[in-house]
Amino acid sequence: MIKLIKIDEDSRVPKYKQIVDSILQNIANGNLKINQKIPSINSFSEEFYMSRDTVEKAYNILKERKIISSIRGKGYYITRTKLESKVNILFLTNKLSSYKMKTYSSFIDTLGANAHVDLQIYHCDETLFLNILDKFEGAYDYYVITTHFKTDELRHLSFTDDVVSAIKKIPQEKLVILDNIKLGTGDDVIKIYQDFENDIYNALKEGLSKITKYKRLILVYPDKAVYPYPRRILHGFRKFCVEHEINFEILSEVYDDMILKKGDLFITIEESDLVNLMKQIRDEEFVLGKEIGVISYNDTPLKELLGITVMSTDFNIMGETAARMILNKEKAQVKVPFNFIDRNSI
Repeated sequence: MIKLIKIDEDSRVPKYKQIVDSILQNIANGNLKINQKIPSINSFSEEFYMSRDTVEKAYNILKERKIISSIRGKGYYITRTKLESKVNILFLTNKLSSYKMKTYSSFIDTLGANAHVDLQIYHCDETLFLNILDKFEGAYDYYVITTHFKTDELRHLSFTDDVVSAIKKIPQEKLVILDNIKLGTGDDVIKIYQDFENDIYNALKEGLSKITKYKRLILVYPDKAVYPYPRRILHGFRKFCVEHEINFEILSEVYDDMILKKGDLFITIEESDLVNLMKQIRDEEFVLGKEIGVISYNDTPLKELLGITVMSTDFNIMGETAARMILNKEKAQVKVPFNFIDRNSI
């Protein structure tokens, strides 16, 4: 049996974990059978020139998992060959943006070794979304789904009748909805969501004292983006401006050679608009945060590094919450925090 164990001296994986993984792999492959004797701790340590403590640590882990047991005076034996299978999860999202990947990364990090996750991107395309769900119907233990779609005119849709019908085919206990929750699903569905209209409204209220120092508040809302944004962002922005009697304007993009004026405060959503705006502010030698202000939608490490004020969902919490609810078999609707993070750009 000792010949079946593979230890890589050059690997950065701890030796005790290599022992555990190798024994589990041999059980999965059928090389080790129930009641089969395995080498003693001393024999193992001598064969592989490793400390007795290292082998003992590996054996204790296997004993805790009830994979092996020890019989006094006789040694160690395989006691279980039916291993616990991982939870299989389909993670279906609309795009591969930095903040979507932040959610995905925190999701798989929280799950750890307890699950196998397949990532699928449908690019806001309803047909592709439906094909993916049809292809993988019944294949997963959980379906983590974000619903953002686009029309032929590049307008945002949270869902369509066909999307709702497809999602309702998934057993509710297997369904996790991220971002949008207005799908008509029941209480047995995990929902971790943003409230786009009230999120931007409340975030702007948080920054009201600084915002009112500017003469005009300008939202750059991309009307024809490849990945369109919920129009509820527009509704929340207008509501804030009207209620607080703020002079506002809505643009579809940051134009090249745009006319900038002292007292302008911009809110950008697309990364390309933020880059273009920052370049023009620099080229025209305006003082950022005093003469012209900038707020960006959705935080990234680069915005933090550059000192850009942001309004952002906590995408790490979104992923962590979804994973923990799956692991703990919880069912609830959870509103993800949306924060106004004040930096140097206003």
